[in-house]
This record gives sequence, structure tokens and C-alpha cells, in this order.
Amino acid sequence: MGLPQATSPLSPADYLARESEQPTKSEYFRGEIFAMGGASRRHVTVAGNVFAALDGALEGTPCRAYIADMKLRVLEDEAYFYPDVLATCDPGDHRAEQYVSAPTLIVEVLSPSTAAFDRGEKFATYRRIPSLREFVLIDPEQRRIELFRRGEGDVWTLHDIAPGAQLILDSLSTRVDWNRVFRNID
Repeated sequence: MGLPQATSPLSPADYLARESEQPTKSEYFRGEIFAMGGASRRHVTVAGNVFAALDGALEGTPCRAYIADMKLRVLEDEAYFYPDVLATCDPGDHRAEQYVSAPTLIVEVLSPSTAAFDRGEKFATYRRIPSLREFVLIDPEQRRIELFRRGEGDVWTLHDIAPGAQLILDSLSTRVDWNRVFRNID
């Protein structure tokens, strides 16, 4: 998430109307709009690798993967984000044009300017989504993958994915090789 733009607070409806007319993307969080900056080559490559792996793995299932330009609505916090990759199994999401709202998986690729927000406030917001089962943070600079999985009683458990291991996504019954995630980032 970028820096807040100097505007008075907007309603979610005003944000959606404004966003559809803008040439660049911005996120909406608690009445504020945050301009999104461009991503690095490594960031884009990692997000593309994860999307491609999920897109192929989910073929023939009721689930679909979406990449960076699909908005996510978090009704519980009146927020709209653009996750790097998300997967949803909700039929309503597959027909939605502006945003999805019932993701099963969210993947965020970290960048130095957004890492603290992605790990903190954004993850706290994501945890309020009832359908969300897994949240993945990928650090392309340190080549680190962290998987957070929701368990009984809404307890989130961290699973560090070791280099060379597989990212096992129980929520989608699929796996992504660590090497596939970081392919072509050098």
C-alpha cells in the first residue's frame, strides 16, 4: 500500500466509482485512499509464478486464481485491496466484475515499502474474512515463504516453507514447489 492521497474521506461507493475512472490503481481502507506504486521485476515475477502454478492446478475445480488487478472487498472493515494473487471457490465471485469477497487463499508478495502493513494491519483485516483459510507472505529479496493457516477456533498457525520444499495449500488441495515460486527472479 502506498501513501495516502490528500483527499477527504470517501464512502466505499464513491471509491468504487472513482476507481473505475482512474488510470492507476488505489486501495481503500477505512475511508482513505492509498495510491499504489509500481512493483519491482522480482515482485511481478514471483506473483506471476504463483498465479501460473495455481491457475494450472485449479483447472477443473470450482476454484479460480486471480492476479493483481482483481479487487478484494473486505466488508467487515470497509476495505478494498488488490492482493498479488488470490483464489476463490465462491460461484458469486466468479461472476463478479468489480471485486471478489470470499477468497479461500490470499498471497501477498512483500516489498520494502509495504511489508509492515502487509504483515500487520492488512493481515489483521484479512483474518476477518470468514471464507479465508490460508494467507501466504512471500519475500522475494530473502526468498522466504510464510504460510498462515486458519485452524479450529480461528487460530492462525505459521508454517515457514523451507528452501526446496513445497508450499502445501490444504484449502485448495494443491502444492507449489518453492523453486517454482522463485523461478526467474535473478
